[in-house]
Formats: sequence, structure tokens, C-alpha cells
Amino acid sequence: MIDAGDGDPIPLDPGFGERFDRQRRPACQLYVVSPPNIDAEFADTLRAALGAGPVAAFQLRLKDVDDDHIRRTAAALQSVCADHDVAFLLNDRMDLAKELGTDGIHLGQSDGDVRAARALLGPDVQIGVTCHDSRHLAMEAGEAGADYVAFGAFYETTTKPSHYRPEPPLLTWWTTLSQLPCVAIGGITPANAPPLIAAGADFIAVVNAVWAHPDGAAAGVASFASVLA
Repeated sequence: MIDAGDGDPIPLDPGFGERFDRQRRPACQLYVVSPPNIDAEFADTLRAALGAGPVAAFQLRLKDVDDDHIRRTAAALQSVCADHDVAFLLNDRMDLAKELGTDGIHLGQSDGDVRAARALLGPDVQIGVTCHDSRHLAMEAGEAGADYVAFGAFYETTTKPSHYRPEPPLLTWWTTLSQLPCVAIGGITPANAPPLIAAGADFIAVVNAVWAHPDGAAAGVASFASVLA
């Protein structure tokens, strides 16, 4: 049995999904999260990355910077995403998401309430919620009106170190029971992504596998083509 996540009183049976006919879902897609530090040339880097292969969404995640810096950065990057038909999401800040007219917002467990975000942002803005390794948190997010739930970190990561360590059957459990998309995140690379995709991840969210790729961000995006085909 797999250990229960936060708020999950009963451990998850890893064979749960095998007992049911799983619904057909669209192929897994790439969700790219920004690096923690962005320089003045990043818009060009992002443009090259988004042109190198299919990307469904880009999340701007900046910590410990002032609001004007977020505004300036978002303004430069939103048009790049729009040119490539990539959804632009902002991390944490529902107030700035409203002001900037972003396509979506991603909320951590301490970043605000889904219902409050929906009331502020309206019915068309995508709202995602971090759920760590918890079935309970995911069900709560879905009931509150989230558009997707995110589980992780599945692997060791230096981007946002986490003691949560879900296993792939959590993705199978979720996609067996819910039509709401799920995102797998945390240390994902082309080498370790296949078990998550096979388990049912609708999106794989990546950071260093793109931005820290030795041949550049465009090569990082392109490196996922074979595993997402």
C-alpha cells in the first residue's frame, strides 16, 4: 500500500486503477514553469523555447520581487505566449492575475481560496491548485471549482524542494475518478517522465529540464517530443 497523503486517512492501493475501465483522455501535454530568476533577454529565450515544440501552458513564478517587476515581466511574456497559442498563468497572485488579464492562476495551499479566485477572476480563467500528495486536497480543490489539480514533487528537485513524494498510482486514481485534469510536477525529465504519463498525467510541469538544458531552452522543450508523442 502507498502511504496516505496529507488528510488521507486510508493508504492508496497501488492497483486501484487496474480494477476499472479508465476513461479516454487527451494525450499528455507539456506545462512549462518559469525559472526563478528572469533577465532582460528572457522573452527571446521563451520565444525560442515555445517555437521548439508543443507547449500547452507557461506559468510565471517569481518570488521575492516587487509587483512592478511582475507587471513588467508579465507584459513582455504574455504576448510571446499568445503568439504561440500557449496559456499564460501567474503563480499565487490572483489580484495581479485580474489586473493583467492572464489566462490563468496557480494557487498553492497558502495562496488563497479557489472560490475567492473564481469570484474575482470570472468563469473563463483557468485556476490550478497544488495538492502535494493528497487525495483529500485534490477532491476539495475540485469541489471548490478548480480547473486542474497538481501533484508533486514526484522526484527530487532543486527548484522548489518538497518533502511530499507522491507515487504514480496517485495519478491513476485521480484520472479513474475525475475528469478534471491533473498535473505532475517535481524533478521531471524526459528520462523519468514515462511512468507518470503512463499512470495518467494530463500534463507534466517542468522547470530545470527546459531552462537548465545544456543545449538551451529550445533543446529542452524539444527533448520531450519523443515521450509525449
